[in-house]
Amino acid sequence: MPLEPAEQAQLLERYNQELLVAGYSGKTLKMYGIYARQFLAHTNKPVDSIDRGDVVAFLAKKKQDTNAANATLALVHSALKFFFHSFLKKKIVEDIKVPKKAKKLPSVLTMEEVRGLIKATRFGRNRLIVEFLYASGVRVSEAAKIKLDDLDLREKIARVWGGKGNKDRIIILSTAWIKELKKQLKRRKVASPFVFSQKTTQNPISTDTIERIIREAAKKAGIPKRVTPHTLRHSYATHLLEGGENIRKIQELLGHSNLSTTQIYTHVTTDELKKVKSPLDNL
Repeated sequence: MPLEPAEQAQLLERYNQELLVAGYSGKTLKMYGIYARQFLAHTNKPVDSIDRGDVVAFLAKKKQDTNAANATLALVHSALKFFFHSFLKKKIVEDIKVPKKAKKLPSVLTMEEVRGLIKATRFGRNRLIVEFLYASGVRVSEAAKIKLDDLDLREKIARVWGGKGNKDRIIILSTAWIKELKKQLKRRKVASPFVFSQKTTQNPISTDTIERIIREAAKKAGIPKRVTPHTLRHSYATHLLEGGENIRKIQELLGHSNLSTTQIYTHVTTDELKKVKSPLDNL
């Protein structure tokens, strides 16, 4: 017999707890739960009787019905692999192959575009957020939950707790940003432990709100490319590298576990170098 709704809910709750203990958070935690729920609904059979064929059938249906991109299939595969291997201790996903996620060069803003984006953002909290994302290179989820206690304004550093992979790290703060932050804190109407709070409550600003702020500013600035909080993270890393900063330091500031993840920015800067015209061609 298939799982009863109450049994399925209990199973998924335990799965969610297992993910939390393993250090998963944010969108990954949410999507892993969604895909596990979809899979159980698709198979509609007892967990003990689920086999490799059921997983393959679900992945095939996902590809066929939604024309899922390789990155999505890889995420579904990872979610089910954790569900069966790490959670249920059932090795049925290990040898199932899915297309590798295509490695695309990140979209990066020019320095002029960053200036335009900041200028197009309304003064106050919103501009402070945009400046912080570019000045520190943090992920949007990290920016949303950073607290005032995490900042050391005298040393011009901040600590990011439990980043991706549950890693803590130190980030640098901009002198100009610190000066503006102090002004904004004096104008706050509602006290909050968070650096970026909602306007009328103590709660932290949502990642959706941050994304909307940046989207609207990019449109106002007339930037033709798609701009997200992660675009500012990419731009931060690329501009540091172009400025001659050591790639190992950039790796630490971004919180990358592997240097290879950071090295993608060397390809971005190489593309910029290719735009330089040889002086010989001007003769």
